[in-house]
Amino acid sequence: MRDSIIDRHRIVSCAMAIFLVHALSACTPGDGRDAAAGEALDFEALSASILARMDLQPGERVLLVGEGGTRWDAIVPLLRAGVRAAGGVDLGAVDVRGAVLAVGGPVAGAGSAAGRSAEFAAALGTAPEGWAEPLATVDVAVKLPGAAADLTLDNDVYRALQDVLRSGRGRTVHFHWAGATSFEMEELAADDRVDRVYQTAVLDTDYAALADALAAFEAALTSGPVRVTTPAGTDITFLVDDGPVTRQDGDASGARAERARNLIDREVEIPAGAARVLPVLESVVGRIAFPPAQWGGERAEGVVLRFEEGRVVEVEADAGRDGVLREIEGAGEAGRTFRELGVGFNPLLAIPEGEEWIPYYGYGDAVVRLSLGDNTELGGSVGGGYVRWNFFADATVTVGGEVWVEGGRLVEGR
Repeated sequence: MRDSIIDRHRIVSCAMAIFLVHALSACTPGDGRDAAAGEALDFEALSASILARMDLQPGERVLLVGEGGTRWDAIVPLLRAGVRAAGGVDLGAVDVRGAVLAVGGPVAGAGSAAGRSAEFAAALGTAPEGWAEPLATVDVAVKLPGAAADLTLDNDVYRALQDVLRSGRGRTVHFHWAGATSFEMEELAADDRVDRVYQTAVLDTDYAALADALAAFEAALTSGPVRVTTPAGTDITFLVDDGPVTRQDGDASGARAERARNLIDREVEIPAGAARVLPVLESVVGRIAFPPAQWGGERAEGVVLRFEEGRVVEVEADAGRDGVLREIEGAGEAGRTFRELGVGFNPLLAIPEGEEWIPYYGYGDAVVRLSLGDNTELGGSVGGGYVRWNFFADATVTVGGEVWVEGGRLVEGR
């Protein structure tokens, strides 16, 4: 299975590629480089791959949410041109505050595309209280890299779009270029290494084989107890009933969205690769032993949390215990609640050999995520907004008595 998920043929038609080359030559505002990256990204291929994952149908309305003033400006005209070529309705691009991004306008001869995007921008405005109605008309939104939430506002466009998703309408592509994490759980800035890994994962993943692997894991999850262990002392078990298992296989089609059972089923991650599930909370029992990391503003070592019925009942630490308590108690119920199991299945997002960083939120080959916090996006009832992701690169995962991950490696044949 590990080898079968690698496909070096990009899933882009020749016709679309030729079209995008012409669009790029007409519209690209730069060469795709910035101070953080010494190599140009292949924006044409990245755009084409994202469009292919969206599987646009004629008449679907597409909005881009970006930041502006970054290297990712170069992909905006490509995506907008691709939307129109596929028969979609180009609603333009805005930032998280609702302001129109002045990049990637319609190319000559695009007919009424300029009018439609201007009309949508006028309807949206920049006041959050007016966003709900126009955003409810969006069929597909793409959150571009760099579109960070504006924490000075009570809301932002992408969070408002999530409210639309929760209502059972629409879908989004969460096109990230972040989530590279040190072994001590500190997020790292994108650099040439990150660019190479993420671009390869977007362009070269065999999405059909990835979907098959994730579907097989989902089917296994209801076969019996799930147990996760690590050499450091993690030993936690739980049950998964018929609740939603989100397969982040890169399928951002409308057909997939119609089968969605929670928010993250409608929020498709690119790059792709993880199965994510909220267990039966009351069944979660055991211990999680964490690597050294920052907790509550201070470094903590030897941290072990013990769980009963899905809640933290005991905190141990060799150092920094006060910081751990400060963080989890400050988060209220979410701070003491087991959030999710995530297991990565994409070998193109595996930890690079000889390096000490975890690509893309643990979506890579056999990386295990045991998280704390708000579980509402997975279909749970514990809110509060606090989330702590914890990655384990050496875990063993047993499902119903069968080993799926052993010592940080997917078992052959899975």
